[in-house]
Amino acid sequence: MDSLDKIFYDELTWTEINEAVLAGKVVLLPIGSTEQHGHHLPLDVDNFLARSVCIAAAKIAPRETLVMPTIPYGYNEHALDFPGTIHVHYDHFIEYCLDVVKSVAYAGFSRIIIIDGHGSNEHLCEFIARRATLETDAMVASTIWTNLAIEAFEAVRESGHGGAAHACELETSAYLYLEPSRVQMEKAQDHYGGAAGKEGSKFLHVDLTKGWGPMKLVRWTSSATPSGVSGAPTLATPEKGRAIVEGAAQNLVAFLREFRAMTKGDRVDHRAVKPDLPVLPSLD
Repeated sequence: MDSLDKIFYDELTWTEINEAVLAGKVVLLPIGSTEQHGHHLPLDVDNFLARSVCIAAAKIAPRETLVMPTIPYGYNEHALDFPGTIHVHYDHFIEYCLDVVKSVAYAGFSRIIIIDGHGSNEHLCEFIARRATLETDAMVASTIWTNLAIEAFEAVRESGHGGAAHACELETSAYLYLEPSRVQMEKAQDHYGGAAGKEGSKFLHVDLTKGWGPMKLVRWTSSATPSGVSGAPTLATPEKGRAIVEGAAQNLVAFLREFRAMTKGDRVDHRAVKPDLPVLPSLD
């Protein structure tokens, strides 16, 4: 097989990494979480779905894409009351993931996309991508994968606002499509609200495709939902899951092609005076 047809970063030799760099491949880094997802889904939901979308995109555009191994642990303090959940403190998470991204840039890749699978990682991943863009020669973008599935899910969803927040209609459908043997649908329970929402509130509501309300409040998950679910998993189907995953993959490919063609531009310092102090990390 031609090395440029290979899609998995860690299956390449170092000489094949050089070939991928010269070909301008975009590197996809899935970052997830090992976390409770109710009684019906396994702990790997965020990891499995983020990586699956990356793989689906890479299969569409194998000569333009490389998929990295998943970073499987995230910022998850609020869910620790549910057994199995793993939490990494935000500063450790940021620095660890940033080191990974910078290593990829050091290898010569100039376009990297972080594909997040866990809501509480989202703003941290944005910060990681921003720092890496400012501190390396590469450009790094980030998103939570469900942002790429909004149109596809909204076309098939049955639940109302809040029905797609956590272990919900969206995530359960995607998992049912990709690996139905690991879903225990007979144990699925609907629950609207959850750690970051309150059913019926004008201000406190959250939904993966409809967005957040004007206020944000994150409580202990165990104080807000008895099963860990936030949404309507009983409405999930594999047919919906196929539309969700395929829609997300197609949007990811469309963006990575746009991203490949972008120029980073040259930094221009417009200050009239450049003081000796302070010296800001990565800037001066």
